[in-house]
Amino acid sequence: MASPLSQTIEQISREKHIEPEVIVAAIEDAMVVAARKYYKTEEDLRSRFNPDTGHVDVFAVRTVVENVEDARREITLGEAQKFDPQAAMGSEILFSKPTEVLGRIAAQTAKQVILQKVREAERDTIFNEYNGRVGEMVNCIVKRTEGPDLIVDIGRTEARLPKREQSRLESYNLGERLRVVIKVVERAARGPLVVVSRADGTLVQRLFEMEVPEIYDGTVRIRAVAREAGERTKIAVESRDKEVDPVGACVGMKGMRVQSIIRELRGEKIDIIPYSEETVAFAQKALSPAKVTRVQIVDAEEKRLEVIVEDTQLSLAIGKKGQNVRLASKLIGWNIDIKSEEEKRQEIEEQMSALTAPVTPLSDLKGVGPKTLEKLEAHGISNIERLADMSAEQLLEIPGIGEKMVEKIRQSVVAHFEGLEAAAAGGEATAATAVQAVEDIEGEGEGESEQPTEAQAAAAGADASGEAASAAESEETKAEKSEGESN
Repeated sequence: MASPLSQTIEQISREKHIEPEVIVAAIEDAMVVAARKYYKTEEDLRSRFNPDTGHVDVFAVRTVVENVEDARREITLGEAQKFDPQAAMGSEILFSKPTEVLGRIAAQTAKQVILQKVREAERDTIFNEYNGRVGEMVNCIVKRTEGPDLIVDIGRTEARLPKREQSRLESYNLGERLRVVIKVVERAARGPLVVVSRADGTLVQRLFEMEVPEIYDGTVRIRAVAREAGERTKIAVESRDKEVDPVGACVGMKGMRVQSIIRELRGEKIDIIPYSEETVAFAQKALSPAKVTRVQIVDAEEKRLEVIVEDTQLSLAIGKKGQNVRLASKLIGWNIDIKSEEEKRQEIEEQMSALTAPVTPLSDLKGVGPKTLEKLEAHGISNIERLADMSAEQLLEIPGIGEKMVEKIRQSVVAHFEGLEAAAAGGEATAATAVQAVEDIEGEGEGESEQPTEAQAAAAGADASGEAASAAESEETKAEKSEGESN
């Protein structure tokens, strides 16, 4: 018949899910502590539990040595052989210590040590159990609230459901049953801290695994999940069997399977998307329900995509507060830039006009000193056309340029473009003069050549060019004088 102590050990082992050997080790350590406190000795004490008698024996241990330096822990070979004829150098001799005399105080000390050891063993057991179940879905009951957090019962221990892991649109009542996933298990002073979640995308994945047999047996795989708890979830699935439609398997007959999951998530919308290895094709499907016109990879290293949609589909592709494109980006793992066809057309036109537009170096601007030109170039203004597009406020932001200088720059820019217009007008006048000369020659001599001589045409052009050049030189001289006076 088992002793009362052995029965107690078995009972605690069943209740606390602790191995009996752990409890026995705790009892032996407790007896050593109690004996050392009672005997007030520095001897090396050990205890041993006897399962047959149910008693815990305490011994003082001495090591056999040639020369004794510490009589409390060492013994000579001759002395040791008096107690054990088989003793040899280096062996240990056990001297029994009575335990009946330990008394009430020693027993209370032993009890405290045993309880502490059992609690530590129980914490280690719980930590090891739940640490290996991270990502698993479990049922729990709401027990109480601690501020914005909930404390739930998950079986052998309590878990915390923080505010950040709660669904935004859900409210919870005491005693309510919930399905949660174990997210984190940490060691804490009062025992293992288990954190569970209702907002993690793993919860949706576990619900699909439970509701869809094809996912459970591996025919259909969940490749990616993107979720904003309480509002919308996008889940990408693929099939290993060509004859099995992954989306249809997840939706179920008349939508029964997905509707069951939506009810568990209290009305959260779920988009089921077929997975594709091709990024472009996957991005087109990930942005559903919007229809995508085309997708272009902008930067493969930085994972950036440009998506073009019809003007009527732009708001649908972006979604409420950008939710649809945000979830799609998270699902495929790429940054998505959405543009309408009209926006893309305007962007192309601007690029084409920028390529074809004339660019005049800033050094060609007359009437502005070289120091001012250096300040403008240091600010990134490299041509006169760019300078003309800038407002007075933007010019004032450049260090070293004041209101008077801004006005001077504006006058110089205006003078520059007026000079271009005058030059263009001079060119037209030159052409007209040459044509008139030809007509005059034709009218004067019928029997002579129909075409004017090269010398005549050149003379007519030279006269007009000289007039235009004289006008440009006078404008440039005025600008230089103005610049010199200001400087």
